[in-house]
Amino acid sequence: MNGERFAGICLQIAGRMNEAWGELTGDPLRAAAGRRDQSFGKAQQRSGMAKEESNRQMSDFLTRNRDWYV
Repeated sequence: MNGERFAGICLQIAGRMNEAWGELTGDPLRAAAGRRDQSFGKAQQRSGMAKEESNRQMSDFLTRNRDWYV
Protein backbone atom coordinates (compact mmCIF):
# COMPACT_ATOMS: atom_id res chain seq x y z
CA MET A 1 0.00 0.00 0.00
CA ASN A 2 1.51 3.31 -1.04
CA GLY A 3 1.29 6.58 0.85
CA GLU A 4 -1.29 8.14 -1.43
CA ARG A 5 -3.68 5.27 -0.97
CA PHE A 6 -3.24 5.36 2.82
CA ALA A 7 -3.76 9.14 2.89
CA GLY A 8 -7.00 8.68 0.95
CA ILE A 9 -8.28 6.18 3.49
CA CYS A 10 -7.37 8.53 6.35
CA LEU A 11 -9.11 11.43 4.63
CA GLN A 12 -12.26 9.33 4.25
CA ILE A 13 -12.23 8.48 7.96
CA ALA A 14 -11.72 12.12 8.93
CA GLY A 15 -14.53 13.10 6.58
CA ARG A 16 -16.90 10.61 8.20
CA MET A 17 -16.01 11.99 11.62
CA ASN A 18 -16.56 15.58 10.48
CA GLU A 19 -19.88 14.68 8.88
CA ALA A 20 -21.08 12.92 12.02
CA TRP A 21 -19.95 15.80 14.24
CA GLY A 22 -21.67 18.32 11.97
CA GLU A 23 -24.92 16.36 12.10
CA LEU A 24 -24.64 15.93 15.86
CA THR A 25 -24.10 19.65 16.49
CA GLY A 26 -26.49 20.82 13.78
CA ASP A 27 -23.71 22.46 11.73
CA PRO A 28 -24.57 21.89 8.05
CA LEU A 29 -21.29 23.42 6.83
CA ARG A 30 -19.18 20.96 8.81
CA ALA A 31 -21.33 18.05 7.62
CA ALA A 32 -20.93 19.21 4.01
CA ALA A 33 -17.16 19.58 4.49
CA GLY A 34 -17.07 16.03 5.83
CA ARG A 35 -18.86 14.70 2.77
CA ARG A 36 -16.46 16.66 0.54
CA ASP A 37 -13.46 15.19 2.37
CA GLN A 38 -14.87 11.70 1.89
CA SER A 39 -15.17 12.29 -1.86
CA PHE A 40 -11.62 13.61 -2.09
CA GLY A 41 -10.38 10.66 -0.05
CA LYS A 42 -12.07 8.16 -2.36
CA ALA A 43 -10.52 9.83 -5.39
CA GLN A 44 -7.09 9.85 -3.77
CA GLN A 45 -7.39 6.19 -2.80
CA ARG A 46 -8.37 5.21 -6.35
CA SER A 47 -5.47 7.23 -7.74
CA GLY A 48 -3.08 5.40 -5.41
CA MET A 49 -4.54 2.06 -6.46
CA ALA A 50 -4.10 2.98 -10.14
CA LYS A 51 -0.46 3.92 -9.54
CA GLU A 52 0.16 0.62 -7.76
CA GLU A 53 -1.44 -1.29 -10.62
CA SER A 54 0.60 0.53 -13.28
CA ASN A 55 3.82 -0.11 -11.34
CA ARG A 56 2.90 -3.79 -11.03
CA GLN A 57 2.17 -4.07 -14.75
CA MET A 58 5.46 -2.40 -15.68
CA SER A 59 7.36 -4.70 -13.33
CA ASP A 60 5.65 -7.75 -14.82
CA PHE A 61 6.42 -6.58 -18.34
CA LEU A 62 10.09 -6.01 -17.58
CA THR A 63 10.32 -9.38 -15.84
CA ARG A 64 8.84 -11.22 -18.84
CA ASN A 65 10.91 -9.25 -21.36
CA ARG A 66 14.30 -8.96 -19.74
CA ASP A 67 16.12 -8.26 -22.99
CA TRP A 68 13.65 -5.62 -24.17
CA TYR A 69 15.24 -2.60 -22.49
CA VAL A 70 18.90 -3.53 -23.23
